[in-house]
Amino acid sequence: MTDVEINWPWQYNFPPFFTLQPTAQTRSKQLAAWKTLILDYCRQTKTYTLDVREAVDWPLFYNSTINRRLNSTVIVSVLSELSKSSNCAALDKAKNRWEIYWHTLEEWASMIYGYICDSGLQNTVLTFYELTNGTDVQEQEFAGMQTEVLIKVLRVLEDERKCELILSDDMQGVKFF
Repeated sequence: MTDVEINWPWQYNFPPFFTLQPTAQTRSKQLAAWKTLILDYCRQTKTYTLDVREAVDWPLFYNSTINRRLNSTVIVSVLSELSKSSNCAALDKAKNRWEIYWHTLEEWASMIYGYICDSGLQNTVLTFYELTNGTDVQEQEFAGMQTEVLIKVLRVLEDERKCELILSDDMQGVKFF
């Protein structure tokens, strides 16, 4: 999946971590550890979308060293839990495809608008490319954000009347206020 060096938590090398635990208290701790691991992994690898059918083979869910894999049903359960804190959203009814937000959409919106204000870019039109891949944003955490996620983040700002999306055939951009 990626060349990024991941610092795996101790649970990752503990075989029972890959099997949903039957005891409620243990399962609750297990799910919390999985939620943290998913968000950390996606942040480090800049992964914004996940297809459960493919992800079962990712290092995130498959520890080849101990030959353990989290099955797709449990992955969907963990992601469903993660969606309760607004850190992911299912993209289809079957819950195969998910968007992952290691910051909630509101947190991303605040981060982007803070950058716009700090950079004096209010009343400026930026293309999506400039906003996520421009040379000035490379040190920002939102650098490289997927367009689909960016639009959802900008809709939060649009609802707050801090920007206006420009979605035409010849330009995808945003004007900040």
